[in-house]
Amino acid sequence: MSDSAPEPRPGAPKAVPWGTGARRWLFRPPRRHGEADLDRSVSFLELFYDLVYVVLVGQAAYTLAEHFTWRGTATFAVVFGLIWIAWLNGTLFYELHGREDGHTRSLIFVQMLLLSLMAVYVGHADGDDGRTLAILYAILLALLSYQWFSVYRLDRPELRRTPRRYLIVMVVGIVVMAVSAPLSADARLVVWAVFVVAWCAVECVILISWRRAPSYDVVTEPLVERFGLFIIIVLGEVVIGVVNGLTDTERGALVTTTGLLGLAVGFGFWWNYADLMARRMPLEAGHSLATWIFVHLPLSMAVAAAGAGMVGLVEHAADERTPAAVSWLMGGSVAVMLITTVVLLPTLADYDRRPSLRTSVQTVLTTAAAGALVVGWARPAPWLLALILLLLLFVTWVFAFVRWLSEGVLINERPAG
Repeated sequence: MSDSAPEPRPGAPKAVPWGTGARRWLFRPPRRHGEADLDRSVSFLELFYDLVYVVLVGQAAYTLAEHFTWRGTATFAVVFGLIWIAWLNGTLFYELHGREDGHTRSLIFVQMLLLSLMAVYVGHADGDDGRTLAILYAILLALLSYQWFSVYRLDRPELRRTPRRYLIVMVVGIVVMAVSAPLSADARLVVWAVFVVAWCAVECVILISWRRAPSYDVVTEPLVERFGLFIIIVLGEVVIGVVNGLTDTERGALVTTTGLLGLAVGFGFWWNYADLMARRMPLEAGHSLATWIFVHLPLSMAVAAAGAGMVGLVEHAADERTPAAVSWLMGGSVAVMLITTVVLLPTLADYDRRPSLRTSVQTVLTTAAAGALVVGWARPAPWLLALILLLLLFVTWVFAFVRWLSEGVLINERPAG
């Protein structure tokens, strides 16, 4: 028997030394713009990353459940906006430029460490903890900016204009958040609110300009799935809200019934989003894509707010009338969810295939949203409030389902191609 190594087969790839392969796996640069992986699926790392946001959203919703006031609602909206912007940045970067390698994993785990620290301070963001939260958020934006800059360095000169604008906005965000840290609590919340609105507005304009004449695809099925998964995350707050309400309240038939009706409202959210929006590809045109992305912010915020409202709904189950703050929060959340669905429908790639169907569904959704606001204003008993909101969501879904069947379309049909 010969001790010499066997000769490699003709045409076989050359062996790469382990050290070289390890360095490439650890330090491989991100994908450049235009190098989208259209055949990939959502990875375990992305799912793990999204789970961190369960904690962040949960902390924000818990605080809202404890403070049903206009200030508490405003604080929740601002903090949720910050959380969503961070999630959007991490999600888009992985979708457009991430790889299944050590470099991408390391950066995402560093983000997760920062996000976990932020979760400690989210619950009292309107107090002294807001100072630390602002500093941590500025550090997170700096890390995200570094990731986007690492792509900018690799891009061809003709593709750098849009990434440069994006980076400028990110750097401005770092400065704004850092400057807000020493301010008073009220001033800091105002600065954060301006930042959330301005960031979304400016990035929306940049996206519209960038996608006015798309040169390559950026929307993939995994990206659409990630947005749907985030809705699932915030829907979890509905379940948590009902459970917390039942845990903290003396349970009886009325309390339990109110809790179950509230949980069914969450099911109504899921049915409408899952069958009207989920897994449907948006248009690549700039205005449609921008609308589809950024309208998901108030949509997901409304669902999470409803989860917080469930606590008050169950705790006051024996009241003759629902407290005004809880009633408006629940009715407003359902109304916002329905209206955002109306706005999102025209952004879908298959919208124009059946205009009469979509228009009739939008009309019913808008009418139901108005009904939800009227119910919130009327303040019926908690169990009745939950029942009426559930019926409004049920009617919208049934109408859409019947219209789909009448057109010979499956409710969750994807467009061909």
